[in-house]
Amino acid sequence: MKIKQLFANKQDNLVGQKPVTIAFLGDSVTQGCYECYLTSPTSLQTIFDYKSAYSTRVKEILNILYPNVQINVINSGISGDSARVGLSRIERDILSYNPDLVVVSYGLNDAVIGDKITYLSSLETIFATLKKRNIEVIFLTQNFMNTNVSVHLRDELFIKLANDFGKIQNEGRLKEYFEDAKALCENCGVEVVDLYSVWEKLYDAKVNVTELLSNKLNHPIREFHYYMAMKIVEKILLD
Repeated sequence: MKIKQLFANKQDNLVGQKPVTIAFLGDSVTQGCYECYLTSPTSLQTIFDYKSAYSTRVKEILNILYPNVQINVINSGISGDSARVGLSRIERDILSYNPDLVVVSYGLNDAVIGDKITYLSSLETIFATLKKRNIEVIFLTQNFMNTNVSVHLRDELFIKLANDFGKIQNEGRLKEYFEDAKALCENCGVEVVDLYSVWEKLYDAKVNVTELLSNKLNHPIREFHYYMAMKIVEKILLD
C-alpha cells in the first residue's frame, strides 16, 4: 500500500512533515464496545473501552515500528451503525480529517437489518467517495455472531438477542454478507483484511467462538482486538 512509503519517508525526514492520519469507520466493534448490561428489563447499555479498541492498538503498534512519526487515529465507530448511516456521515466524521487511510468495517448490524442491497450500495459509494479523494481504503470483515446461547446469559432480553443473532449466524446470512462485500471490494480495487474467515477456521477447529465474544452476542473480546490490529498493520506494511 502507498501509506507504507509514507511512513518510511516520514521516519527518515521529519522536518516539515505532517502527521500520518488513519481513520476508522464502523459500528460498535470499531467504537470499542464490549460487555453489555441491562438498564431496564427491556433496554441495555454497553461498556465502552476505547483504549482497548483495535484502532488504538493499531496506533500503538505503528508507534513502536515508527517512533519518529506522528500518527493520528480517528475512531469514527458508532454503536448500532450500519453502512448506510456511515455513508451519510462520511463527510463530517472522516473526510473532514483528511486521512491518508480509512479502515471501513460494517456487516453485523447490516445483516440484522436484512437489506443487503442497501448494504452493498452504501459500501460501494463509501469506497468511491474515498478513492475520489485519493484516500487508501481497507475493508475489514468482522467476527462471528454467537453460534449458541451462552450459559453465561441469564436475562430474558439477552437470551432473545442470542437466539435472533444465532439464527443469522448459523443460517449463513452473515457469511453471505461478507462474501458479497469481499466480491465488491475486488471489483472496486479495495484491500481486504478478512477476519470472518479466521472465525470460520476457529469454529471448524471446534473452538467455542461464542465465548470469544465479550457480550456473548457480537462484540469480540479485548484480546481479539489486538489480533485485529496486527492484521491491519500487516496489510499496511507487509502486503
